[in-house]
Amino acid sequence: MNSLFRKVWETVAHRSGSSSGSGYNPNPNPISEYDRFLQMMYMQTSSTGEFDRIPIDIFMQILKILGPREAARLRAVCKSWKFLVSDNRLWIYFLQHQPDPWNSVFFAETHLRSSYPLQVFPTQMHDLSYMHIFGQRVEVPGAVIIDGGSGYCKYGWSKYSSPSGRSATFLEFGNIESPMPTRLRHFFSTICSRMQVKASSQPIVVSLPLCHYDDTEAAKSSRRQLKDAIYATLFDMNVPAVCAINQATLALFAAKRTSGIVVNIGFNQTSVVPILHGKVMHKVGVEVVGMGALKLTGYLRDRMQQNNIHFDSLYTVRTLKENLCYVALDYEAELSKDTEASFAVSSNSWFTLSRERFQTGEILFQPRMTGVQAMGLHHAVALCMDHCHDAELTPDDTWYKTVVLAGGTACLPGLAGRLEKELYGFLPTSLSTGIRVLPPPYGTDSAWFGAKLVSNLSTFPRSWCMTRKQFRRWSKRKLLW
Repeated sequence: MNSLFRKVWETVAHRSGSSSGSGYNPNPNPISEYDRFLQMMYMQTSSTGEFDRIPIDIFMQILKILGPREAARLRAVCKSWKFLVSDNRLWIYFLQHQPDPWNSVFFAETHLRSSYPLQVFPTQMHDLSYMHIFGQRVEVPGAVIIDGGSGYCKYGWSKYSSPSGRSATFLEFGNIESPMPTRLRHFFSTICSRMQVKASSQPIVVSLPLCHYDDTEAAKSSRRQLKDAIYATLFDMNVPAVCAINQATLALFAAKRTSGIVVNIGFNQTSVVPILHGKVMHKVGVEVVGMGALKLTGYLRDRMQQNNIHFDSLYTVRTLKENLCYVALDYEAELSKDTEASFAVSSNSWFTLSRERFQTGEILFQPRMTGVQAMGLHHAVALCMDHCHDAELTPDDTWYKTVVLAGGTACLPGLAGRLEKELYGFLPTSLSTGIRVLPPPYGTDSAWFGAKLVSNLSTFPRSWCMTRKQFRRWSKRKLLW
């Protein structure tokens, strides 16, 4: 504590010595009412002798220099310092200088602290103690995040800035949407092995795949079976706590929203998922379009073959799709433009594409170009919005007007702008007013980053995870019913 006093006094002496006699005002901004209140409380409760001369604004700057650990220790000096050190603005400053972006931290701590059911009205900033939140976030153990997408699985530690590894889900592990314990165990144990972690050492957050969409009893039963199989498999591997959340919901969290429509362009199909307060509204209806990443890659392959563009593998086609293709805002106008561009898949293999660049993404809006009889993407989203409007689930009819794109193919440049334009042109004004289409907030890793938000919450794991004991108790109660 003596070293803290010395640091504080040296800083004050340096500041006062450099500004004495100069008439310089260290705080040119007018003092707010809240600062006057702090000054009054500071003067009434102060009892530190010479340290009483420290102006509050300088004291706060000193606390910022000392850092969160030593600032917290100063609370033990006296009541006035305890009061000042607990100021939310100080700890917001510390949170803003942590690795996680402040806007994501703020969204998570005000909207997601309580798990399900999510609060309809988020916690107000002044109702929270950000000093306690900072301390709790430091103590959060972290978690292994496994986002088993239909095309690629992303996995990594929640304290990392991005996923640490990827694997081709279906090619390597088969259909993990089928609740077969042996297949799921192989899948989870392989991921833990690649991360070089013991399954029993920390919680695991799993994204639930988008499947069994209907509101029928059979679909509900299939969803329950898959979730139960995931929990049972992980608890058999001695995982201490498990959190399983729908992929679309996680992508929505990554966009800092709890309500909206998620358009997930998966490996084989596209799902249009309405979500209200973090829960998928199956009774409203999840629209499914039989057009996914594989179909786009296949279409580009066919076009390249028709134009005598030779390639070695489907990997080459997929790489070109990811690096050269885009979605035109106006398809007919784009046909008259020079859109030729080249890309090197490897050091000695250059490829040049022209119309194929925007025709590949166009099949999302015009499936008939591939001979598929299906709704265009904008038609599916418009139908979902119409169902949300008719359902009247909440007095606020704007919740479904935020559309968040998810999935690797959703990262095609121009897709968000084109979908928004089509929706405004297709829907009546009463429904289209206020529509916003957001591109994937974290590219192909949006669901993983949504899980990262949950995993680093100050209330994690107790608010979001289920333990083995809770799972057994829940399973027994389900059997009794």
